[in-house]
Amino acid sequence: MTSIAIIGAGSGLGAAVARRFGREGFTVGLISRNQGRLDALAEELSQDGVRAQGFAADVRDPASLTAALRAVTDELGPIEVLQYSPLPAKDFMRPVLETTPEDLVGPIEFSIYGPVAAVHQVVPGMRFLGEDRGTILFVNGGSAVKPGRAVTGTSVAFAGQAAYAELLHEVLGEEGIHVSQLIIGGAISEDDDEKSPAALADKLWDLHTERDTFRFQISAD
Repeated sequence: MTSIAIIGAGSGLGAAVARRFGREGFTVGLISRNQGRLDALAEELSQDGVRAQGFAADVRDPASLTAALRAVTDELGPIEVLQYSPLPAKDFMRPVLETTPEDLVGPIEFSIYGPVAAVHQVVPGMRFLGEDRGTILFVNGGSAVKPGRAVTGTSVAFAGQAAYAELLHEVLGEEGIHVSQLIIGGAISEDDDEKSPAALADKLWDLHTERDTFRFQISAD
């Protein structure tokens, strides 16, 4: 049995992805900062027949993130799919002319250092699984492809993450490890047929299984 590790797991998209992949037989490692919320979500998922477990980590602390991913493998099985989708902090989103060098530290740690640490932890195990198994999924807002003057931190950091993801797509694709980026313009909403958590989870499942698309964008900001 293999697992999906969802970095930034919460009650919306993270829970929907857990249910979608859980239906396909995956165990689910839920990663975010609050262990209590993770435990509650894991219990809720268990009632739907999904085996899930929470592992607290801060994506701005590479050591805690790699430890959590190591624990996912030890407790739930090899990580076949990694999803990197934590929600950025509101204070990352400042107007461009008000943004100082110090204001960019958090976004860059969050959106670049975190993914790099996570990828280095999971790729060896994906290689062990063999070709056309492992997948790395990045989930970003629209500022990853179209910067917004009022959300400078995420615009700059998401652009860096997008570049990193594309490089991974090129290099790891040669080894049979697939990398995709899902861009979600605007807010996720239960009332939107394209951007409900369940619809987005279905799309992430398609990106994993079809393995023929790097970037897919759903609507624009």
